[in-house]
Amino acid sequence: MSGGFLTEEHQMFRAALRKMLEKEAYPFIEEWELHREVPRKFWKTLGENGFLCPMVSESYGGLGLDFGYSMILGEELERVGAGPASGIVLHSDIVVPYIEQYGTEEQKRKWLPKSVSGEYISAIAMTEPGAGSDLAGIRTTARKEGDYYILNGEKTFITNGINADYVIVVCKTDTAANPAHRGISLIVVENGTPGFKRGKKLNKIGMHSSDTGELIFEEARVPVANLLGEEGKGFYYLMDKLQQERLLVAIEVQIEAEEMFRLTRDYVKSRKAFNQAIADFQNTQFKLAEMATEIDIGRNYINNLVAKHIAGEKIVKEVSMAKWWISEMAKRVAADCLQLHGGYGYMEEYEIARRYRDIPVAAIYAGTTEIMKGIIAKEILR
Repeated sequence: MSGGFLTEEHQMFRAALRKMLEKEAYPFIEEWELHREVPRKFWKTLGENGFLCPMVSESYGGLGLDFGYSMILGEELERVGAGPASGIVLHSDIVVPYIEQYGTEEQKRKWLPKSVSGEYISAIAMTEPGAGSDLAGIRTTARKEGDYYILNGEKTFITNGINADYVIVVCKTDTAANPAHRGISLIVVENGTPGFKRGKKLNKIGMHSSDTGELIFEEARVPVANLLGEEGKGFYYLMDKLQQERLLVAIEVQIEAEEMFRLTRDYVKSRKAFNQAIADFQNTQFKLAEMATEIDIGRNYINNLVAKHIAGEKIVKEVSMAKWWISEMAKRVAADCLQLHGGYGYMEEYEIARRYRDIPVAAIYAGTTEIMKGIIAKEILR
């Protein structure tokens, strides 16, 4: 199902991307899951074929396309699996937009072309061992010494953290700021920076092919030229970009629900018990009807929001609604689909097992369900 905002050109982009993924991704997803990362070769294949960072201006090697193309990239990667989608979408349509919007001309020339080509992998480091949803409570600091910032602190749960060539680090350049969020800045730390090292690659319940790691800064010396935007404006930059990030998460989990439903519908039609197809039981039919209804509601809402986002509307409340409701809906779908698969659903050889493991974290990252409800309430009572 697609919204009215998708043109023939969008559909051509989807068809070409899907054809490439059928050759370069689907046959290897289990191997990527086993090795706990997507190989750089695949990133470069995406870049070489014009699928990475579709919104980046032609001046920096991109295609200058609208968000509809980013939506398609996220959808088609998610059909392969949540692991590949999370890291690539984060790089392509969450991290890179910070560079393009807030970077200097020199910064854009330095990082954007190789991000588009797939030569560079990027990450954004917000979460810390003691600060997740509470961004104002971060403890990573950056003090200025001459032409350098000296960074100290730790970050965790960082998608692309182990393999990133550059990381946008959320840190405090003014620890005395009141309120605290006014002291937050964004500084780009590059691979090889003295004092910057990687911690362990984290062993997650699901999304195994998504590289997730710890970052450590011990007197890390970062050139002042790597400050992104202005000092003290980092929190505001983050708030501005979270609308697109959360919309992308909602799109991804919507696809997960659709894929799990497809797998289960096909399974119950072919699997027999008590001399009839499982699909013939009324309980199965009711479960399918319930899931199909919720999935259709999610799809229609997502398409509506994407059209508004492309038009430049501020839809913070609506995106927060989509992020929490569709994430929770997908969790319900995952549980029902696994149940309808019976014992086979618990076997790793069945795709539903992987997708069941992958889905719960969607209600946690990019803002928990509880944070989303708080934002919605504030918008309602404003």
